[in-house]
Amino acid sequence: MKKTLLSITGIFVAMIFLASCGHNVDVVESGTYDGTVAEAKPEEEEIYVDLDNGKTIELYFTETTTLTKNGQEVKFSELEKGVDVEVKVEKKGKKLDPLAVKIK
Repeated sequence: MKKTLLSITGIFVAMIFLASCGHNVDVVESGTYDGTVAEAKPEEEEIYVDLDNGKTIELYFTETTTLTKNGQEVKFSELEKGVDVEVKVEKKGKKLDPLAVKIK
């Protein structure tokens, strides 16, 4: 009984820890949004963007995603926490595909 209780407690603590590590993300309608990069993961070409409307979105770049700054294409390394961006996204089910990301 004691062993089972410890196992359940361990699982519960692990679930809380894992939940606190991630971002609470939202899915928005297709469109163009302004926001700020909350986190950039270059190894995965993934960004989290805190939108001006209070929502946070998660974007995984695709082969067709364009990333520009001052009208010129730039590398993913230009994206880091705190950078202001404009993102054009397409909603596909519960996922957002970034069509274009513009660094302001």
